Amino acid sequence: MSLERIAPVLFVLLWSSGWIAPAIAASHSSAELFLSVRFAGAAVAFGVLSLVLRAPWPRDPRAIFHALVSGLLMHGVYLGGVWWAIFHGVPASVSGVIAALQPLMTAALAPIIVRERLSVVQIAGLLLGFAGIIICLIPTFEGISGDLFAKTALPVAVNVVAMSGVVLGTLYQKRFVTSGDMRTTAVWQYVGALCLVVPATLLGEPPRFDFSLPLMLVLLWSVFVLSMGAVALLLYLIGRGQVSRAASLIYLMPPTVAIESFIFLGEPLGPAMILGTVVVVFGVWLAGKKSQSAS
Repeated sequence: MSLERIAPVLFVLLWSSGWIAPAIAASHSSAELFLSVRFAGAAVAFGVLSLVLRAPWPRDPRAIFHALVSGLLMHGVYLGGVWWAIFHGVPASVSGVIAALQPLMTAALAPIIVRERLSVVQIAGLLLGFAGIIICLIPTFEGISGDLFAKTALPVAVNVVAMSGVVLGTLYQKRFVTSGDMRTTAVWQYVGALCLVVPATLLGEPPRFDFSLPLMLVLLWSVFVLSMGAVALLLYLIGRGQVSRAASLIYLMPPTVAIESFIFLGEPLGPAMILGTVVVVFGVWLAGKKSQSAS
């Protein structure tokens, strides 16, 4: 079986595991310190790979600056917020559904950023997507007191806001990071992410990192499989001219994360989660319908 056939399946399985990893690491480390180690490891790994393969490094200070900013947004704000939220009680399955906000947010910002008018179908998709997320959140907030509600609402809000990082980072990268070698650019992007998570480690909650076997396995998986392997698969799909196919894989993330969370973490896969996930996936499909039909 060729890589072209199995790459989409591999990408979904690997990328979706990014929501399982923080749920496992939460009892062994603080989110900020773990991500600091992960981003530093990814920067070193891409740096070594670039040196071995003699990849060209960016020389223009502006190119380096743009790579730093895009990395700060896409890795620092996005992953930093998602990991912090899961570490503070947001179920991985719910966070996976919230991840579907990425294309919904992009569609919602389109009229402001590129002055693209949304169709009635796209607006319906946006409303359905947000409604689906609310349905998924019902069991999380059901029957809890006011104080606990506030404590639970904050991580959920952080998780939602974190999605703006990947949306803005993607738009920023499309606008300013349009040339250069992906491997050396990735080094600077992870350095940019470190500019956010390292201060957060020093100023946030007391750092924890117990060097246990489960934590080290999650770290190795996060650096080499997620930060390098999954990204390489995505670039492979895009490089093979499967841009629309790669974009459509976002539809598979919420149900895949929900199933993996049920299998590996024992998170309930109740009627609200199933219904909400279906509604979100359908809403995302509607919100992107115009762009797909035009491509």
